[in-house]
Amino acid sequence: MLRPAEEIAPLDTSPSLTSSRNLRLEVFRHLDELSPLRPAWDELLAHYPPATTFSSWEWLSCWWQSFGARRKLLVLAFFNGISLVGLAPLSISQERIGWFTLRVLRLMGDGSADSDNLDFPVRPDFAKVFADAILRYLAEQRPRWDICLLNTVPSNSLVAQHLKKTLGSPPWMHFEYLSPASQISLPESWEQYTETLSSEDRKNLIRYSRRLEARHSTRIYRCDDACQLQVVLEALFRLHQARWQSASQPGAFSSPERCAFYERLAHCLLQRKCLELWVLELGGEIAAVQFAFRYGDKVFQLQEGYDHRRSSDRPGFVLRGQVLEQLIAEKIQRYDFLGGEDPYKRRWGAHDGHYRQLHFALKFGSGALCLQIVDKAARSKEWLREKLPGSVWNLLHHANLTARGKLSANVDN
Repeated sequence: MLRPAEEIAPLDTSPSLTSSRNLRLEVFRHLDELSPLRPAWDELLAHYPPATTFSSWEWLSCWWQSFGARRKLLVLAFFNGISLVGLAPLSISQERIGWFTLRVLRLMGDGSADSDNLDFPVRPDFAKVFADAILRYLAEQRPRWDICLLNTVPSNSLVAQHLKKTLGSPPWMHFEYLSPASQISLPESWEQYTETLSSEDRKNLIRYSRRLEARHSTRIYRCDDACQLQVVLEALFRLHQARWQSASQPGAFSSPERCAFYERLAHCLLQRKCLELWVLELGGEIAAVQFAFRYGDKVFQLQEGYDHRRSSDRPGFVLRGQVLEQLIAEKIQRYDFLGGEDPYKRRWGAHDGHYRQLHFALKFGSGALCLQIVDKAARSKEWLREKLPGSVWNLLHHANLTARGKLSANVDN
């Protein structure tokens, strides 16, 4: 029997729920307490249609070991009898938001700009009662948190849909925003896929591949050897950083915590045989790396690096083309670029999607006041975006991103 830090009293169930259901919420506040849940966690994900790697033990435990030092864990596990039927992996951190210093409740994995598709895995039949249980628990725990920021939640999240409905009534205040995402729906054959590209890009895929082969001894492969893993990761960090530092930007891997996270995550995903770490070597030297991972029939592209000194050879462009061709042959259905709306993604046939950002607090507290101020500022920003000339807005937006060090880390070369 699991012994979490807290066990909540059994929940009252509505008449629509069968009398055989023994529903209860258990609270976990330390990572080592979660380890016995791993088999049940995997089983839950297998029965949750929108599940992705971002909700897995591998992702969240590696992330917590790298970024959790200044956060408090708060994982709510929902049981029907002895069966795990829902999971709310949350954390609490002290953060400065505008003029406010608040205790911020987030999905575990959020706050370091590394995670997308963060969600509440649940057996579909239990989604509503689980959402109600989460909000009831949070209302009871009001002294422990001020504001909840649920970011990069997939648009088809079952629990988020029910949360939004309940948050529209007292005692809650909430705001919802959308952020861009994009993905490629892959067809059955490479020929069908290339027909969706522009004629110029179709020609370039052939042209630059042949040029590389003519100029260099070329090798493209997926790293599936644990002995090679560290060498490839170090090449990814080095190439990525050199590219961005050449543009006077800090780069994603200037953070030691993020490097440690990728190393932990790569080893875990390799053991599960779902790591998609692709390498392009030219003359025996690594010239481009793409870090991605597979979940079912989907591949999620996370980071990449290429030798910017060889930009005329387009190593990143060639590598992505070769990866997509191989993934199509392996019957992958979706290649997900994750968040952002970078123009280069559309060149590869990506179509636009979005994530939900669901922000809420209990009324009449500092969290609710903060939400109102932030929402007003966001609306003012949108008004400016509509009124200012595009060139002026883009200049201001770029300057703001540069100042905050948040320029996109994925730029096709």
